[in-house]
Amino acid sequence: MRKILGLLTLILFFSCNSSSEGEVTMNSVDNKWNKKSEQKFNLEISDPQNPKNIIFVVRNNNDYPYSNVRFIVNFTDLQTKKKETDTLNYVLAKPNGEWLGTGFGDTKETLFQYKMNYQFPKKGKYEIGITQAMRNDILPGIEDIGVKIETAKP
Repeated sequence: MRKILGLLTLILFFSCNSSSEGEVTMNSVDNKWNKKSEQKFNLEISDPQNPKNIIFVVRNNNDYPYSNVRFIVNFTDLQTKKKETDTLNYVLAKPNGEWLGTGFGDTKETLFQYKMNYQFPKKGKYEIGITQAMRNDILPGIEDIGVKIETAKP
């Protein structure tokens, strides 16, 4: 009986951690995100006929000194090498300093919309690179950066 429970637990663990659509891919920046360190995320799109939502995930803690975060995003079609660059600003805290994200303790996780109902041009590989564009060369208080791809609901 113990072996069966152990096997079921392992199966559940690995099925919850597989990188399928709708799950988050995270990169740790270990509480010190260098301005020169682009965080890259590779996407494999197999069903371009279905529009996607591309969502950024930020995990920050109380060491983060600002109420917003600015990103420079490079979105690249790896087949054609076509690149789009965006400069984005997202709010992380209310005017009173309270963090907007969810979570217990010092770490909060916040989701930010990047592209909603985005129609990928074709099947294939794409890359998203995110660089922090704040005043600090080394930005404290950001623990992880991630990207979530999900099929848009009609």
